[in-house]
Amino acid sequence: MGHLGTLLFLLGALGALADICNIPEVDGTLVQRLGQRILPWMDQLSLEHLNPSIYVGLRLSSLEAGANEALYLHSLKLNYQQSLLGSASTDDDSDYQAKPSMGQLALYLLALRANCEFVGGRKGDRLVSQLKRFLEDEKRAIGDNHKGHPHTSYYQYGLSILALCVHQKRVHDSVVGKLLYAVEHDDHLHRGHLSVDTMAMAGLAFTCLKRSNLNPDQRNRITLAITTAQEKILRAQTPEGHFGNVYSTPLALQFLMTSHMPGEELSTSCLKATTALLASLQDEAFQNVLMISQLLPVLNRRSYVDLISPDCLAPRVMLEPAVETTSPSQVPGVIHVMLKVPSVWPPYRHSVSVPAGSSLEDVLQKAQELGGFMYGTQATLSGPYLTSVMGKEVGEREFWQLIQAPDTPLQQGIADYRPKDRETIELRLVSW
Repeated sequence: MGHLGTLLFLLGALGALADICNIPEVDGTLVQRLGQRILPWMDQLSLEHLNPSIYVGLRLSSLEAGANEALYLHSLKLNYQQSLLGSASTDDDSDYQAKPSMGQLALYLLALRANCEFVGGRKGDRLVSQLKRFLEDEKRAIGDNHKGHPHTSYYQYGLSILALCVHQKRVHDSVVGKLLYAVEHDDHLHRGHLSVDTMAMAGLAFTCLKRSNLNPDQRNRITLAITTAQEKILRAQTPEGHFGNVYSTPLALQFLMTSHMPGEELSTSCLKATTALLASLQDEAFQNVLMISQLLPVLNRRSYVDLISPDCLAPRVMLEPAVETTSPSQVPGVIHVMLKVPSVWPPYRHSVSVPAGSSLEDVLQKAQELGGFMYGTQATLSGPYLTSVMGKEVGEREFWQLIQAPDTPLQQGIADYRPKDRETIELRLVSW
């Protein structure tokens, strides 16, 4: 860490002079290990498991996956176009349910741009029209008085504007205006606290709009909103250095890397965040494939805004599969996790025994097998999302919050978090 400290000090000094967000060069072995975690996901080529964010992150990184990369893009095109366009002439509910969401469609458009493709032709125009319809529906849900809320989230709203922007597709000023208002009055963007992810995604969308000049009548307001987003993200930095938390930091850095600010606050804050991020990498905190796909571009000093004019000929290092090390087989120990659900009647409380290293999802599955407990999930790009517990479905503006007793919200989802022995986990139904 001595060399790293010196490097960070020098970069901090340079950043202070330039008033920009500098990211130091990261050890290639560390980046390789991170990239190796997404390789198994590239073998899952069904629509349910395909994740355009993997392809985007890889193309903006310093790594490449050779033939697997080309096959993955082919599978994305085949499945997304069949799902979105092939079922357009049918009213079959099962086909409708299989269609990608607004956020998934937006990421698919980013994936095409990451391969230096512009959407075009009849099929491309239909994809663009579909995404614009999604945005119009969300705009109506928010309402003229801004008292409503999008059906999905402002994160997906900003992501969709960004995806259209990098393809040079203009959206109406009124659509952009809803996101501008949300950033200006950020109580719309969070569940009791500032959502750094949402603010960063909005900032990336605004930066693209400003550089592309697609909404010239909104240019001054967009410029002010970029500054507002920068300031709010910087104020959300923790004493450890993360923006919000460790998992929202990569997207925040993507946005801040596109920024310029007077004074030294930006370069100093980015330096502190990068140091914290590198420490988290060495602790192998990043296991979720969506989070990894947002981090890889940062380590290559790239952001989603670079998809305005991507460099598809930039040299990249071949990603090699991880070498599996063999060790004497050992029977894993058993841990005991207390699972609590106070939001139902009668309240549920039960100790669940699972092998050491199990995920919280494994704990829930075991509890369900034992009887007296049931839960439901929905597949998302970031992993399974908890939608029901003990028959109680989430309502509008509700979610099941994962709490480590006594009152610490978990930063990971049920598939990524691994409880410790004797830990108490509470599933709490929360309104926002």
